[in-house]
Amino acid sequence: MGRVLVAFSGGVDSTLLLKIAKDILNGEVIAVTALSPTYPGREEAAARNIARDLGVKHFLIKTNELDRTSFTRNPPDRCYFCKKELFSRLKAFGKQKGYPQVIEASNKDDERDFRPGLKALNELGIRSPFREVGLGKQEIRSLSRKLNLPTFDKPSFACLASRFPYGQTINEKKLHMVDEAEAYLHSLSFRQCRVRHHGPIARIEVELPDMDRFRDRALREGINAKLRQLGFSYVTLDLEGFRSGSMNEPLPASVSRSGRHSSRRRKKNRKRPAASDAKKPTA
Repeated sequence: MGRVLVAFSGGVDSTLLLKIAKDILNGEVIAVTALSPTYPGREEAAARNIARDLGVKHFLIKTNELDRTSFTRNPPDRCYFCKKELFSRLKAFGKQKGYPQVIEASNKDDERDFRPGLKALNELGIRSPFREVGLGKQEIRSLSRKLNLPTFDKPSFACLASRFPYGQTINEKKLHMVDEAEAYLHSLSFRQCRVRHHGPIARIEVELPDMDRFRDRALREGINAKLRQLGFSYVTLDLEGFRSGSMNEPLPASVSRSGRHSSRRRKKNRKRPAASDAKKPTA
């Protein structure tokens, strides 16, 4: 594969990918993190620290998806336009630095969900090693633990644009509201949570075991006050709890099917390595 640029968010999947790339390619790898209002602010320092600890040269670039109306009007295929912007810039940056191949850390499980962004990766020639060999999230966490990576049990996080119902316009102010609201919940030790932005309404998703914490009146009042301070008029708790991709639930089946991706062609003639031989990143 030669010299590679790893699209690095600092999450579970991309951390494992960066570790493997560094070990296999003898250091012929760089990590690049794209900063934008859609990237949770608290993750930048974490990404810097992980890249430093792995001994990989790390770069930060800025992306401008909010300049694209195709993105900000938030259609169901919004992720396609976001990934197109992001990976076009990563390819250009890699070419400039002498790292022509860009790789990223989506995994086998991503192909089961509505992921229109995968189309952009294919169009740009971006490689996805975990999807190519059929590694899923639990395997990635298991391998990360064996490699003593600090992200093995890190909660998953996603682009902040995923907090908005399709069709609701996205802007920097709304993204900041979500980012600050989730940062506040994290400060209260809610490890896995989302704040979905429904106009004046904040819909909070937490893991089911954390639901009982909302019996605490002081906790409820504190969260309500903070989110109202950020600009929400109403603060609600989703009784189904946290689930990834909950904004895709109202989509018609025909739309969600069209966003799923098959990597059979890529997997053809590729032998999947044994778990003991593989290594794992964070997402």
